[in-house]
Amino acid sequence: MAKTLKQFLLVAGLMVVGLLLVGYAPAALAAMIGAGDAPGNIVEATGGEASARSLIVNIINFFLFFLGLIATIMIIYGGVTYVTAGGEQEKIESAKKIIMYAVIGIIIVLLSFAIVNTILQSGTGSEAGT
Repeated sequence: MAKTLKQFLLVAGLMVVGLLLVGYAPAALAAMIGAGDAPGNIVEATGGEASARSLIVNIINFFLFFLGLIATIMIIYGGVTYVTAGGEQEKIESAKKIIMYAVIGIIIVLLSFAIVNTILQSGTGSEAGT
C-alpha cells in the first residue's frame, strides 16, 4: 500500500510540474520561431521579457522555487513522521534522514539560486535586484 501511495504522489507531482510548465511553452516557442521577425510578439508571449537571458533566469528561478517548496514539504513530512513514531527506532531514524536530506536540498537550492542569478545577471549591466 505504501509503495502505491508513493507512486501516486510521484505521478501527481510530475503532473503538477507538467501543468505549470505548459504556461512557458508558448513563450519558448515564440522565442525560437520569431526571434528576429516580430520582437513585439515575443515580449507579449514571454510576459514582458524581451531578452532570452531574463527569460532563462525566470524559468530557472521557477524550478528552484518549486524544488525549495518540495524540500519544505519533505521537512514537514519528516517532522510529522518523527512526532508520530511512537518510540519506534526505525521510524525515528527514517524521519531524521528525511529531515537531513531535505535540509541539504534546501541548502543546494539556495546556493543554486545565488549562483544562477549572479552568473546570468552579471552580463546584463543592471543591478541584480532590478
